[in-house]
Amino acid sequence: MTGRHPPVSAQEHTIYTTATAARPSRRGLLRAAVAGAAATAATPLLAACGTAVGEPPGKVALHGDNPGWAAPLKAAGAAMRSVDGVRLVPEVIPSLESFEQVVKSSLRTSKTPDLLKYWSGYRLQDLARTGGIVELEEEWDRAERRGWVDPSLRSAFTYRGRVHGLPMNLAYWVFYYNPAVFRDHGLTKPTTWDAFLKAADRLKRAGITPLHATTSGRWPSFIWFQEMLSRQDPQFYDDLMNGRARYTDPRTERAMRTIASFADKGWFTSLDMDQATAAAAMVHGKVGMVPGATWLGTSFTGVGGKIGENVDTFVLPMQDPKAKPAMIFESSALVCTVKGPDHIEALRASGAWLHPKVAQAFSHTLQDGSPNPLVPPANAMIAGVADTARHGKLRLLNRFWELGPPELVESTVDDLAGFLLDPSAYRKTLTTMQGRADEAWKVWKEADA
Repeated sequence: MTGRHPPVSAQEHTIYTTATAARPSRRGLLRAAVAGAAATAATPLLAACGTAVGEPPGKVALHGDNPGWAAPLKAAGAAMRSVDGVRLVPEVIPSLESFEQVVKSSLRTSKTPDLLKYWSGYRLQDLARTGGIVELEEEWDRAERRGWVDPSLRSAFTYRGRVHGLPMNLAYWVFYYNPAVFRDHGLTKPTTWDAFLKAADRLKRAGITPLHATTSGRWPSFIWFQEMLSRQDPQFYDDLMNGRARYTDPRTERAMRTIASFADKGWFTSLDMDQATAAAAMVHGKVGMVPGATWLGTSFTGVGGKIGENVDTFVLPMQDPKAKPAMIFESSALVCTVKGPDHIEALRASGAWLHPKVAQAFSHTLQDGSPNPLVPPANAMIAGVADTARHGKLRLLNRFWELGPPELVESTVDDLAGFLLDPSAYRKTLTTMQGRADEAWKVWKEADA
């Protein structure tokens, strides 16, 4: 998963799916669970990051949080050796809950990893504030001159106007559907908002749950919020996520009411259905449409999905047909540390990361999109989405998880999970979120002064 986030423990999952207490009580329980998981995870992570030693000449370690990226990174490393003489050595740190915090701690020591797979946006800015990562302005400019990177992605990797990370992948947020099921019910993939609503209604009447929504894993609680806001008013989404608008704005209420209306109609799956289960259910005709990033595609093909036959994607249409089309993207950041033991080779690896051979080896093994426009799509489904994004000149909006002060994002995800459990409480939820936002943005701006 691109920029994947710590999955919840069994204890947290129980809190979310069985909670009936008042909101503050549920939040207290959740925070206690997270704190316990983080404390448990911290020790092995400190050991992993705190004992970083140099690799043999010609090799450089890259620490990441996702075991699913090990093979793609090895493929990229082999390609990198052929073009620049440096091979990547993936080091997967499975204790995800504390990954972000412990990485920051290690940057203050002489035992930090050389390269990191990190997040873009505000989480990258937060890391840049430590002074422990290298500016990669020259590497970005060189890649952009050669046509190796989409220039529109640059702002997601900058802090105070300087590049501090390079895009590792380019995942688009889409809706998965089963073409065979749609054909059986006289439907085609929706190209308008009305067609999307009609498809959901027809699927519901046919006994198929139209839409997947979930709080399982905690972080997916933001999916419907970002999808509705970005399809109703892309500029407002951008303003809200960057602290220029308020959660109590009528446009945010409209998005929440839309989501609540879907829940009221019975269009959503059970909220404890995780994405992997939803993928299998969609392939087998039990669920109609599943929102998710293109990295989720392997979950569908892994359970028998065949691209173009019983799994494909569409970009959710704009609710306002006059609005400039937009879609959500996400991209992990390749970060080079200041104090890594193999610093010179890490810089060489950073400069070679976006080389077409390296980028293709990585994206094709990962089966996801590439930030290098010269890289051919990994599969037909990716090709269709990339074509829609580029030729349709869609405005790319960074994912919810990467936007805003990280502490605010974490709290807002919890609020949105509570909202999905009780959609009628959306006004109270928005008031709570705005209160948190006021304080979080104040702290963020003071720290950035």
